[in-house]
Amino acid sequence: MSRNHLIALVLIAVSIGAIFSTLGDASTYVTFAEAEEDPGQVYTVIGTLDTSRGMHYAARENLFTFYALDKNGMSREVLYAQPKPQDFERAEEVTMKGYSREGHFYAEEILMKCPSKYNGDQEIGATEADRIYYE
Repeated sequence: MSRNHLIALVLIAVSIGAIFSTLGDASTYVTFAEAEEDPGQVYTVIGTLDTSRGMHYAARENLFTFYALDKNGMSREVLYAQPKPQDFERAEEVTMKGYSREGHFYAEEILMKCPSKYNGDQEIGATEADRIYYE
């Protein structure tokens, strides 16, 4: 076997290894019900803010809690050990990466899809559920 063939085989093996390592780290998008079937396993849930319920930030514990609806309409309390993200109440969609335990979803990361700043004709009004209460 020539030296060039050997180098090509090594490069192919490294490429295949890199592909498999990225596939193993890929997030799985699920609903709250699917996340509850395997408590402690990290999943990604895409949903919307449940505006019928309020948000709360406990400064001493550095814990932000809110309710979210998944794509099936199931509402769950989400606990996030970080301060409330800026403009959180304006988010059209919330992507939460975390795990489910005892009927709650513990978010480790939150990403938001906010409305476009170019949609000036849409007004967003605050309701009682949008208010945050601090301790």
